[in-house]
Amino acid sequence: MRILHLSDTHIGRVDGPEGDPVDATDSLRLLLDALRHQREVDAVVVTGDLADDGSVEAYTTVRELVGAFARSLDAPVFYTTGNHDERSAFAKVLGDGHPDAELTLAGAERAAVSTVGGWRFVTLDSLVPGKVHGRLGARQLDWLREVLSIPAERGTVVAFHHPPIALDVSATQRVFGLRDPGELAEAVRGSDVRVLLTGHFHLQLFGLLAGVPVWVTPGVVNRIDLTTAPGTERAVRGASASLVELGGGTGPMFHTLHARDPRAHETVYELDEERTREIIARHG
Repeated sequence: MRILHLSDTHIGRVDGPEGDPVDATDSLRLLLDALRHQREVDAVVVTGDLADDGSVEAYTTVRELVGAFARSLDAPVFYTTGNHDERSAFAKVLGDGHPDAELTLAGAERAAVSTVGGWRFVTLDSLVPGKVHGRLGARQLDWLREVLSIPAERGTVVAFHHPPIALDVSATQRVFGLRDPGELAEAVRGSDVRVLLTGHFHLQLFGLLAGVPVWVTPGVVNRIDLTTAPGTERAVRGASASLVELGGGTGPMFHTLHARDPRAHETVYELDEERTREIIARHG
């Protein structure tokens, strides 16, 4: 199973808190053009923050650009919500986030199940309206347990936006990630879940949750540069995605793919310690 994993397209007007705007649509086009030589891709997964403004027009742009790319690979696309997304607009354009779901969670959350080549894809909804952090909640996790109670032929891929892991050196990651990782760990412990795919942090990160690999793919619109001084944050230009390979004797394997941007690494925004503390206090 080969998965192209994208996240954080942020289509719409994207402004850094202290910097120049990035044209998110151009960034997505640049990345998809860089990925045009990929072959034998079985699925494309986009883990949230599709729209920056929650507009129908933004979701339509994502569907048209990513959809056309995926059709060239003859691969289905699975979408999840993120903290910037708006559920009703997401649903109007993308439905439950699957092209033809076998099972969906009743209610407002966009959670669904599909199977590709014997692999089960489960998308979850970690959006907490008006908040930067994420939460899955008891109802969604109970549903996930029920889904996982019957193993899939090859195994299960679970995708959602907010990572259940964080680097201790990043103050923003610690407060802006998933707020119920322990409950998720109990839901996937001992199951056939082979990987958890997430986004949100705008950088690549790997860890384990209850022994299950967790992969955080970097963002399409920009990436966070962790070479800054402690307590500060800087975002730079650079559209990226991931190639995830499952199965075989060495999987899962993860590789980060970068678009060739002549302006890569230019600063999009930079926050000093005081501004970073303010943002954490306001949203944490």
